Amino acid sequence: MNLNDKKLELQYPCNWDYKVIIEKDCDIHDIAKCVFGEREHKVTKSKKSKSDKYHSYNVSTLVHNDDDRKELFEQFKKEKDVKMVL
Repeated sequence: MNLNDKKLELQYPCNWDYKVIIEKDCDIHDIAKCVFGEREHKVTKSKKSKSDKYHSYNVSTLVHNDDDRKELFEQFKKEKDVKMVL
């Protein structure tokens, strides 16, 4: 099945999860605070790398539209301590 031509269709507002990967010594709560400010969000630990160098977290919040969802993604990518965001 080829999904390249498919567009993600969501009913907004909806909850959205970002998978955020950081080095283990970084504070995910500080990063989330920088991205969300006072916006309500939830952080849950997900996994860690075999070497324990990286930890991943699920960070969820209510997004209001496609632009809102994408903007938050971009804000996570700009954070210096974020190695990857999915």
